[in-house]
Amino acid sequence: MAAVDPVIVVGAGPVGLALALALARQDVPTVVLDEGTGVCPEGPRSLVLGADTTALLARLGYTRAASDSASWSAFTIWRRRSEVLRVPLDDSPLLHLPQHRLQRGLRDAVTATPLIQLVPLSRVTELEQDRDGVNVRTLGVKDGAQTWWRGSHLIGCDGARSTVRKLLKVRFPGRPAVDRHAVATVRVQLPFEGEARLHREPPWRGDREASARPLPDGLWRLDWRLPPGRPAPSTPVDPFATWPGIVTGDTLLTRVKATLTGWCGELPPYELLAAADHTYQQRLAARFRVGRCFLAGDAAHLHGALGMQNLVDGLRDADNLAWRLALAWHLHSGGPQPGGALLDGYEAERRGAVGARLRAVDQSMPLLRPLRGWQQTRRSLLTGSFRKHAPMLADGQLGSGRFGGAPAYPAAPSGVPGRVPVQRGAGRGTTLSEALPATAPGVLVPDVPVLTSDGSADQLHARLGAAFLLLLVAPGTAVWSAEHWLGAGLMPHLAETAAALPVPAEVLVTETYPGADPHTVLLIRPDGHLVGTAPGGRSEDLHELVALSRGAGNGASTEETDQAATVER
Repeated sequence: MAAVDPVIVVGAGPVGLALALALARQDVPTVVLDEGTGVCPEGPRSLVLGADTTALLARLGYTRAASDSASWSAFTIWRRRSEVLRVPLDDSPLLHLPQHRLQRGLRDAVTATPLIQLVPLSRVTELEQDRDGVNVRTLGVKDGAQTWWRGSHLIGCDGARSTVRKLLKVRFPGRPAVDRHAVATVRVQLPFEGEARLHREPPWRGDREASARPLPDGLWRLDWRLPPGRPAPSTPVDPFATWPGIVTGDTLLTRVKATLTGWCGELPPYELLAAADHTYQQRLAARFRVGRCFLAGDAAHLHGALGMQNLVDGLRDADNLAWRLALAWHLHSGGPQPGGALLDGYEAERRGAVGARLRAVDQSMPLLRPLRGWQQTRRSLLTGSFRKHAPMLADGQLGSGRFGGAPAYPAAPSGVPGRVPVQRGAGRGTTLSEALPATAPGVLVPDVPVLTSDGSADQLHARLGAAFLLLLVAPGTAVWSAEHWLGAGLMPHLAETAAALPVPAEVLVTETYPGADPHTVLLIRPDGHLVGTAPGGRSEDLHELVALSRGAGNGASTEETDQAATVER
């Protein structure tokens, strides 16, 4: 691999921009090819940010997420005229962020980063790869000018209709229509200020389900679940495509007025700013990697039913792939061959995690979508099923549990099982970080306070992204100045070990870590997932853990994966 060749990212949406920024944080240059102009108009799309996603965006350079968002004090679920579930959020704040603000913030960070070259109005038409890199041809959207680009690797972040995926001939099977919603952005004052609400079977006529989620500046995102009926396209589409007659004109205004009147008792003053109709699809690419080319975000997976957020999983794709590509770029991991367990681990982990979410929807949809007619009434009255399963609806809206919680990759520290199934249902061993001890290999580590090697205080999640972390659990360290403990105990040994590791590494110290004994050292990947623990900081144990994280001697190459998949089919 020629180290002078940058990584090529196709698509300048939030996932493509985040990936370029994550690579730049590890000193890897990128070229971002974008078919658009770079202008991001306001629209109804939004996403809910948990603490881990907010920390990821902050270390990528988008530091104004909190001021660009609205925070929620509670999330409630109602049925008819009664509150069924209330989830207080004072101790676990969530941010509700308009997507156009996210994209603008990431683009500002990109323009301030010299390692990233952003090329607008360039449509990818051809790609070819060899043992050393990837060649990409683009045509200018306005002038038709042809340009060839050379990169070490290429990542397709170019959306549901991904050109990269088509050029790689990767199948994108799934269900074309799982849920349909109308969505609107409205400026209004509601009686439950600061709270998000999902209302099933509201008392006003015409709606099965309506929801309201606060946005900044006095705005609200309103959603209505629509009945099936419109034929779903057989090919992937923009999930926020606008259909005439559904979210425009009198039909939409009737919904808005009925919903606001139902919640407020009378129609309050309001201003309708944006609206769209979106169809949630469930699709999972058969491959996330083909040689030196990868897929991420909407190009690799589509989901969103029951409140799941595909964009958050796309940001996790970027975080997972960036550190692997950085090692391959800097250390020539695996030599000139495009195979290697380090890069195969991206497909194993991320495809498995998204596949688990898709299965969770399949299993839960019959429980969370009410039946019709007398069957619906009988089920609700005799079993109380809606109240019983309401917490699962909250998981989808809040980014927790099976529908949104941070995944763990506990099958192996490297995240590379013996083969990567291609059929739907991959990754059956994928678990949630919140369901495992904080010392289990593969979990997303908690954001504990840490001390850096110069004695300054920080948070663990703020140190992620640039290097592997060696976190020493050393009770009592905080009461001493750095000049006393930097040269004492395990610190000199850890400093020498970190310098000798074949990956960039930083030593941190914490007073306590859940479930870890004093003098335990935890090896943490740049994306925040735990590789393993080494009691006493034994250097041989840490070297072995690093080798496992890089896939040394573990996992299958891309070619071996192809053979295993052929056998399974």
